[in-house]
Amino acid sequence: MQVKVRRPWVLMALKAALALAADTAVMNRTSSFATDLQILIVDDHAIVREGLKRILESAGKHMMVSEASSGAQALEMLGKRRIDLLIVDLSMPGMSGLDLIKRVHAEYVGVALLVLSMHAEEQYALRAFQAGAKGYVTKDSAGAELLTAVRRVVEGGTYVSAHLAERVVMQLTGTRRSPRHSRLSDRELEVLRGIVAGHRLTDIAHELHLSVKTISTHKSRIQEKLELPTTASLIRYGIEHGMSDDDDPSQAVFDSPSQVHAP
Repeated sequence: MQVKVRRPWVLMALKAALALAADTAVMNRTSSFATDLQILIVDDHAIVREGLKRILESAGKHMMVSEASSGAQALEMLGKRRIDLLIVDLSMPGMSGLDLIKRVHAEYVGVALLVLSMHAEEQYALRAFQAGAKGYVTKDSAGAELLTAVRRVVEGGTYVSAHLAERVVMQLTGTRRSPRHSRLSDRELEVLRGIVAGHRLTDIAHELHLSVKTISTHKSRIQEKLELPTTASLIRYGIEHGMSDDDDPSQAVFDSPSQVHAP
């Protein structure tokens, strides 16, 4: 049966999901880009940025890596210099990764966008592609997949972590039922993630730079859309769907010193 997919971002996500085979040649030190590749890592955890930087720089002298700790800082840097590739975390205080991707996709057409996220749930990958990303890699597999993903995205292709690919395809083709939280807006999904992590509404408001009243309104809408009457039921639902963001960032990119070097 032929599946008709009308929206361009869906086609892009589907292409990425089908690119399962890792290109091991890209992990070889002898493989390098013809010109210096200007990469900007955007993540609020310094240890994650340092781990990614070491992985990228170990691949060859042609990767020039800069760092930004927030979406606002990333936009400021983009306005001052050439950047070829943004590697963006989705979960950041203030401007979210999705909001940053939308801004960059609209204002800096030549910049490639790759998401590196702790969330191994297809709904996040689908939203990242919809926002304008060309690749999605989960942090638990970054050491093995990052250079492959960078190569694909910079050359105009797409990439998604292999363990996510099948689920992405299944959801796009309708063979996997969309979860209830697919009804949520991007902001509501952020609020839900904070609730699942056990954060108070005041803390979530501070992180997202919104009022407590606004967060409370989002919470009410989330409960209505998910048909879950209590905070406990929201937390239980989120845990069942892998939404907890309590992962240790120091372990998210590499588990041992050997993983910060390309083979």
